[in-house]
Amino acid sequence: MQQAKTLDNLQTEIVALRDMFEVEHLVYHSVNSTGQQYAALTYSADWVDRYMDQDYARVDPVVLGCYQRFHPVDWKRLDWSSKPAKAFLGEAIDAGVGNQGYSVPIRGPNGQFALFSVSHRCGDDEWARYAEHRVRDLILVAHFVNQKALEIERGTDTTRHRSLSPRETDALTLLAMGYSRAQAAESLSISEHTLRVYIESARFKLGALNTTHAVAQALAGGLLVL
Repeated sequence: MQQAKTLDNLQTEIVALRDMFEVEHLVYHSVNSTGQQYAALTYSADWVDRYMDQDYARVDPVVLGCYQRFHPVDWKRLDWSSKPAKAFLGEAIDAGVGNQGYSVPIRGPNGQFALFSVSHRCGDDEWARYAEHRVRDLILVAHFVNQKALEIERGTDTTRHRSLSPRETDALTLLAMGYSRAQAAESLSISEHTLRVYIESARFKLGALNTTHAVAQALAGGLLVL
């Protein structure tokens, strides 16, 4: 992902990520403050054309629901009760999108909004286990992809961040390695309150929306070595 220099490169990485996550489809879609859009996805061209021709973004519960959220969401938790939404879902499943899905909403600089989604065909129990196991990776990768897309759009492959203190680096590194906050605080021999201060300070320096975004930003910027 770090080697991607063009949007075509990013599309290639999206296909590779789909295979890595072992799902039917993977989609990244971004809209900036001026309304310009970019998408890298694995849906069929026929379904993309159908979606655009019918302007399905007006009724798609994933788009409508995630635009109102800041946290990742399982598609089954969205509102599919309306007749247009049910008809859309039927078409989407027929087009091979899958009956299960998980989306990460992303809010970037200057009013940018993006969605990172995976979808698959399987039963509810299997999908619940998959989502629980993969959710952290999906969130991190979503922010990686968005950061890379923004870098390519700006015409640069580097993003300058304010340097982190050693303790801020230690805190984010442990979280990136999968430690809970309690485990990270114990490892650093500090209280959870002090750990939270380091995390919030790092988040402010990185311009991150939340802790997961801060970890993703730090990893993308080469500030953490795992």
